[in-house]
Amino acid sequence: QVQLVESGGGLVQPGGSLRLSCTSSESIFSFNHMGWYRQAPGKQRELVARFFKIGSPDYLDSVKGRFTIIRDNFKNAAYLQMNNLKTEDTAIYYCNAFGTGGDTWGQGTQVTVSS
Repeated sequence: QVQLVESGGGLVQPGGSLRLSCTSSESIFSFNHMGWYRQAPGKQRELVARFFKIGSPDYLDSVKGRFTIIRDNFKNAAYLQMNNLKTEDTAIYYCNAFGTGGDTWGQGTQVTVSS
């Protein structure tokens, strides 16, 4: 069974940056897509960014130009570089991968943007 381990969350001031990491126990080549979701208190979980086996990645409109999803095939990892963070980016961020076994989720990492 695939396992996803996240790290990199924390507290940052508005305008700051954070980099989230997600490491897979299996090769990320086996996934149809892999990426990041987030869930803020009282809100539904939403897709932030994901990449596919081929083609360009998807991004939530509100993070375009600020967030970048990066894949590292050698380390079986995905990263989310988040720049110019805003208070509305505060949420628990979850790594997700979809493969032959269906959806796999990480445990989540808290990102808090506050002055």
